[in-house]
Amino acid sequence: MTKGLTATVTQNINADAAAVWKALITPEMIKQYLFGTETECAWIVGSPIFFRGEYQGKTYEDKGVILEILPEQKLRYSYWSSMSGTPDLPEYYVNVTYELTRAGTGTILTIHQDGIKTEASRTHSEENWGFVLEGIKKIVENA
Repeated sequence: MTKGLTATVTQNINADAAAVWKALITPEMIKQYLFGTETECAWIVGSPIFFRGEYQGKTYEDKGVILEILPEQKLRYSYWSSMSGTPDLPEYYVNVTYELTRAGTGTILTIHQDGIKTEASRTHSEENWGFVLEGIKKIVENA
């Protein structure tokens, strides 16, 4: 269920969907584009996903659950950030969705994040996801 506002960003990547998918589920690659995050996940529906690291001198452990996984097409998980200032309760989780669309010899990668409360927060999320997409593009195209 979508709640609040949704941030959406899209990036054309000059690589096939298999290469983009690999970047989405390989912890060593995730660390390169997701601000140094250590990711732990079994990559099956219902499995927990953890993102751990340090940001501006503070350690964090963000988490969620894999909700949908269609290799080379779609990855969706619930997400809660320990740095959000909210309690770890279901109503404070959002959904993050990665959608891959084949486009000729390349792939269009779109990220959606729901549950955003204000326009300013949506803009901030879209900027952050834009950096993530640029990182994925750089890693995948230079592999």
